[in-house]
Amino acid sequence: MLAIFLVICTLLLGGFLLQAAAARQEADAQRTIGVDVTIRKEGLTPALADRLGALPGVHRYNAEVPVRAGAQGFTPLASKAPAPGDPAADDGKGALAVNGVRDSGMLLPFSYGSTKLTSGRGITPEDAGRDVAVIEQRLADENRLKVGDTLRVRSADGERTTPMTVVGVFRDPAREPTVWTPPHQLPGNTLYVPVGTAQKLGDGDREGDGDGDGAATVSAVVLKIGSPDRARELHARTEELLGKDGLDFRVNDKAYKDQVLPIQRVGTFAGLIVWVIALAGALILGLIVMLQIRERRSELGVLLALGEKKWKLIGQHAVEVAAVALPAVALAALAGSLAGQSAGEALLGREDGKPVSAPRAPDTETAPPTVRVEPADVGKVAGIALGISLVSTVIPGIGILRLHPRSILTDTA
Repeated sequence: MLAIFLVICTLLLGGFLLQAAAARQEADAQRTIGVDVTIRKEGLTPALADRLGALPGVHRYNAEVPVRAGAQGFTPLASKAPAPGDPAADDGKGALAVNGVRDSGMLLPFSYGSTKLTSGRGITPEDAGRDVAVIEQRLADENRLKVGDTLRVRSADGERTTPMTVVGVFRDPAREPTVWTPPHQLPGNTLYVPVGTAQKLGDGDREGDGDGDGAATVSAVVLKIGSPDRARELHARTEELLGKDGLDFRVNDKAYKDQVLPIQRVGTFAGLIVWVIALAGALILGLIVMLQIRERRSELGVLLALGEKKWKLIGQHAVEVAAVALPAVALAALAGSLAGQSAGEALLGREDGKPVSAPRAPDTETAPPTVRVEPADVGKVAGIALGISLVSTVIPGIGILRLHPRSILTDTA
């Protein structure tokens, strides 16, 4: 009986530990992976983007402000292919494609790893109010620029020049076009800067104060929320803030489904394991107790003949089974603390800290699932074990109520 109880308690504790680990990993995945919601609308400003980012349920957000700018003191890349006819190399708006962003890590090329930083760092929310830039590797090589250098970028109208510090260099996997391409469309002439810097370079901030009340507007706002269930509420709040006319609201939950749903299935499976083990354990121990009662008929007959209460005999069996269950719980807790972590990583499908089911983006790395034996889990196992002890003794003990000491002693004789 001790061996059976040990197996039952170990499996029960394993189910609870797996449930807890899956819940922690799901919460971490919702926070780091989440669901991306892209909002586009004409006239969207950085101030409105900040208000969208402050909505309930939004964990992280990014605003994109694309502008054109020119170079001063360094040379932009030019297409190596021959130009058709005699096109103007610069249409007056500049050869650089400057993208104002709040958080470059939320841009799809960076978040999914197709575009990677080769040195330095990306643009972060802490860069608000600073004039910094992340430039492409080819532009850096052409002008011998590196992290820490300063480059000067001229506004689209040519009236203002903004010096900015290079804080990062990235590599765009896109190859150089084989046909002539305007300079601002070449991948090497792409810069990422804070939103305020992009506004200075656009036509809408001639005073350079970053209020952005003119042409440099937000092309899209990307919000990260915890789960697809929150998208409907977010949509309603977005309509209240921006209005319905011309609103483009798109939800991208592919990464969430690839990463979070398998974790949820593991948690559901663990809960099912707990129920199945509890029912099967009660059934098995009930059969064992029933056999014990049959083997101890003579003992029960003597006790009944001496005037012992029948309910006390049932209680005796319950106490005996419970006395075996408690050491089994302690041994199960010891086994869980020794082998719980490795078993949890195997069942949660981890390999080198990443789930095997789908690739994880670089900015959504999470730690391996933490599987630890908590007093609450041990308490649940002990409660279920005592419940199994009670059920497995009371139900077979109904037969004791039908026993008569004279018939038992007569059959024994």
